[in-house]
Amino acid sequence: MRDTVILASVCAYVALMVVIGVWASKKVKNNHDFMLAGQRLGRMILIGTLLATWTGAGTIMGRASFSYTYGPLASIFYSIGAPLGILVLYLFLAKRIRQFGKYTVPEIMESRYGKSVRLVTAIAILIAYTAIMSEQVTGLGYILHMTTGFPEAVAKMIGLVVIIFLAFAGGLISVAYTDAVSALLITLGLIGAVIFVLVTVGGFSGMVEQLPADHLTLTGGLSPIQMIGFVLPTLLLILGDQNMYQRFAAARTPEVARRSTLGFLIGDVVFYAAVIILASSAAILLPGIQPDTSILRLATDTLPLGLGAIMLMAATAFIITTGNSYLLSSAGNLVHDIYRSFSKRAHDSKRELFLTRVAVVVLGISAFTIGEAFPGVLEIQVFSYTMYGATITPSLMAAFFWKRATAAGCIASMIAGIVSTLVWEFVLDKPNEWNSVIVALPLSLLALVVVSLSTRPRQPEEIRASLEAGRV
Repeated sequence: MRDTVILASVCAYVALMVVIGVWASKKVKNNHDFMLAGQRLGRMILIGTLLATWTGAGTIMGRASFSYTYGPLASIFYSIGAPLGILVLYLFLAKRIRQFGKYTVPEIMESRYGKSVRLVTAIAILIAYTAIMSEQVTGLGYILHMTTGFPEAVAKMIGLVVIIFLAFAGGLISVAYTDAVSALLITLGLIGAVIFVLVTVGGFSGMVEQLPADHLTLTGGLSPIQMIGFVLPTLLLILGDQNMYQRFAAARTPEVARRSTLGFLIGDVVFYAAVIILASSAAILLPGIQPDTSILRLATDTLPLGLGAIMLMAATAFIITTGNSYLLSSAGNLVHDIYRSFSKRAHDSKRELFLTRVAVVVLGISAFTIGEAFPGVLEIQVFSYTMYGATITPSLMAAFFWKRATAAGCIASMIAGIVSTLVWEFVLDKPNEWNSVIVALPLSLLALVVVSLSTRPRQPEEIRASLEAGRV
């Protein structure tokens, strides 16, 4: 009976998302609607889509895995990257991003550095985002496997189809409205679950008494360098995340974009706190389980039936919304930045809409394949965040804040970030258990600074003309 109710709840949520996707598809008239929702998102919808997009499998499974393994105090330190990044977005970037009004980060980079940078940036984003999408496919596969009993590979395929459909049908209109519904569901599920598990373990004092000693240290047994290796990828990703930039660009006005960031910050802190409490409680109530599934197992094995069903629906919401958001975003890179670089055809919005939808399908299948190369969601999360953060973010921040940065320095920085991340992860197999950001970020920054200072910068009038064209 319990399994049947939970399965029916998850299926009902997925069906609702499909209905919203079909409704949204009727509102898509051109690629501007598909990619930026016609730039008509209000503050509440924007807050919802920012929250639901950011808190995907990396939160409900990756961050939960960290909390289950290393304890609540280490998890608080691990989680500070996102709030710090959101604060920077609020203070310095959100309004400016909306004023750009661009589809993609490579377009912003081109406005600052010139055309040579756009293609390299797009390729780097595709690599990182395909890995992030694979997190979501893996996570949704976990949920469907646990609720349906289907083999994990089959469950992942079903999850992939759902994620692809929602991105394919309505673009950002579909994603934004399903995100808003999901954000409400996520909030209700997390609050109810936190109250229940705290009562079950005897409150915070009971949690402290029952957790292992190493779970109550500031680093959870990790070295300081290892801890920094977990904190930096999240901070770097959110500072330069194209998904966030596209949502700010889709806001009704620049001021709506800026004010929405405060709601995003508050929601992010609440969600992270809830995940830390739930996963740490799972370490007490469900010892010895797979860390990635700690919150999911609370829903199926510990929480009351109704609350467990809501939690699994919320977890599904986390994952689907993030998956189709990153899928849509990377499809934009493939069409707007790579296809346009090689095509000599005149700009045709309807043709690009068709090509963007084809790209959604191709990239979704690629994400499924990449996910098979990693042992768990946390490992995919750290790799993909580093690939983006160490490769894209330094040059993107320099575009806003360092006038001396050059196109050559930007390209050198991105190449250094890509190569060092891949070599550290897959050739050297993470020496000393250090995450690749410890090596990739310094090398990326060094290449940016040294090559920029060694090469001729664009003239002020060139930069000014580009920025004016970008409506800054």
